Amino acid sequence: MASRRDDLEAADGSTAAKLCAAAMDEFNAHGFAGTDTNRIARRAGFAPQTFYRWYRDKTEIFVAAYRAWEDAEKDVLGSLLARDAPVEALVEAGIAHHRRYLMFRRSLRQLSLENPAVRRARAESRLRQIDQIHTWTGLAADTGTVAVRLLQLERLSDAVAEGELADMGLSEDEARAALGRIVASLRDTA
Repeated sequence: MASRRDDLEAADGSTAAKLCAAAMDEFNAHGFAGTDTNRIARRAGFAPQTFYRWYRDKTEIFVAAYRAWEDAEKDVLGSLLARDAPVEALVEAGIAHHRRYLMFRRSLRQLSLENPAVRRARAESRLRQIDQIHTWTGLAADTGTVAVRLLQLERLSDAVAEGELADMGLSEDEARAALGRIVASLRDTA
């Protein structure tokens, strides 16, 4: 199985890509607040000052890691869609991707509330995801309708990945079924 570093590091192995992959590993292990640029650089195999040749600050590399996360999710789902995978496989892949990047996603949710650059990056990411959904499905629905479905998918996937239903003593079955209905609705309107 591929590691996060394999998912996120560019094929050319560039310094920027290595730093981005290392940042994702750090953010996913320690969250945004628990990560510093020196640790990112060292994890990538570089001296700390190398970081600033490629990225202005920790927020900029967080946004770059988020874009790489988005691309990895698109690749996973695109592969399944190309094989005409069943709805359940798409749901499980989405949950697994959110679960794999649990701490990173927690930081993303928090930073989206506090940091204008991350909030803007998240909005841009969601718009790209909506465009991708339109491309994959040929969906005729308006952008607002797709946005609502995307937000439902995202939030429910995070809730299952985080174990929020289990915390309440509830089964994840209804959340998975709801995710399946949302995915099916996107496919059925194509």
